[in-house]
Amino acid sequence: MIWIVPLVGALLLGSGLAIAYVIGGATVLAFFAAGQERYLAVLPQQIFSKIDVFALMAMPLFILAGEIMNRGGVTRVLIRLAMVMVGRVRGGLGHVNVLTSVFFAGISGSAVADSAAVSNTLVPAMTEQGYKLPYAGAITAASSIIGPIVPPSIIMIFYGALMGTSVTALFIAGIVPGLLLAAALMATNSFYAWRDDHPRLTRAEIPPLLPTVLNALPALGIPLIIVGGIVLGWMTPTEAAAVAVVAATLAGMFYERLALGQMIEALRRTAMLSGSIFMIICAVSALGYLGALERLPEAIAGMVTEMGLGPVGYMILLNLIFLAAGMVLDIPVALALLVPLLAPVAIEQGADPVHLGIVLCFNLCIGLISPPLGGCLLIVSTVTGLNYWRLARAVLPFLLVEVLVLGVLIWLPDVTLWLPRTMGLLGD
Repeated sequence: MIWIVPLVGALLLGSGLAIAYVIGGATVLAFFAAGQERYLAVLPQQIFSKIDVFALMAMPLFILAGEIMNRGGVTRVLIRLAMVMVGRVRGGLGHVNVLTSVFFAGISGSAVADSAAVSNTLVPAMTEQGYKLPYAGAITAASSIIGPIVPPSIIMIFYGALMGTSVTALFIAGIVPGLLLAAALMATNSFYAWRDDHPRLTRAEIPPLLPTVLNALPALGIPLIIVGGIVLGWMTPTEAAAVAVVAATLAGMFYERLALGQMIEALRRTAMLSGSIFMIICAVSALGYLGALERLPEAIAGMVTEMGLGPVGYMILLNLIFLAAGMVLDIPVALALLVPLLAPVAIEQGADPVHLGIVLCFNLCIGLISPPLGGCLLIVSTVTGLNYWRLARAVLPFLLVEVLVLGVLIWLPDVTLWLPRTMGLLGD
């Protein structure tokens, strides 16, 4: 009977039903197929316990802050600042693209929001300068995944809630990997700038230094408030998220004089995105409860032992599974489905929960620029009008670079753990 469950799930998914309902419906059916239907009476309590987590309060607040900033003219301000800093280098607008994503990452924590905003503004500027459209779209998509790695990060809040891991430690641990990824993408852009003779911005095209820096201070102040407040112990991530909403509103009023209609739209979008994520959490918590009843984590651990996989071998297998999942699943869905089942085995084998969280989140972010369902590829393709598969081919070199960076993070845990350990957020 249990074989009916994935069949029904596939049929429901093919019908266009929302993924949360697919998982929830298939899970309830699985309770009956496994003979565990008597435990359905406890299911509401189990679901509520998974969403009644203080750290999850930060998620809708950071989403709201990002939505407000997207409507507040911040993107143009950050692009002008990046042009001042790296525009005169050969391939300058490519470097500006990456650096803008770093700045934007400290505000929104969303790769999709980053790719949409930069595609609207910087991709046309790059093509006017002589860059080929596929290249401009590819570096935009590739650099956008810096967003969920550099704090604040919505998916790290999600992982922290799933695994009971410190969100503060995850935020701080994401800084070095995010900057390492930015450096790798800039190095790749430098190679293509040399090979294809990409232009550099002239002095006349560079905005004036002092006015540009002063104008960018309100936008730059937001990530400083978030990260600085958390690092110094003045605020929890949830409190920092609330402060970020206030700061984003003030910055938006400073740049664009945000209208009431824009604020209402930001609240509406936040409610939609937050609601969809919480629905997924509810559905997957039901699946996780059934997995616990059926002792699936123990069964997976037994299989790993029988296969003779040590900590390194299992970590490689785990990342291959997550890379494949990231190509076809949304990040929250992949995290909620796979982390509770597969991550505990890695931790039992000695993996640090914070390092594991950064690696898995980084891994799934790569899926955002991986065919066939890369979310950022779809956004950039839609905004720029570029054929999806042309964009997918153009992004392959950047995809390879990001996989190499992932390999470095897996092989050298201290790259990730050095900063949180220095801040006293980890044990010795």
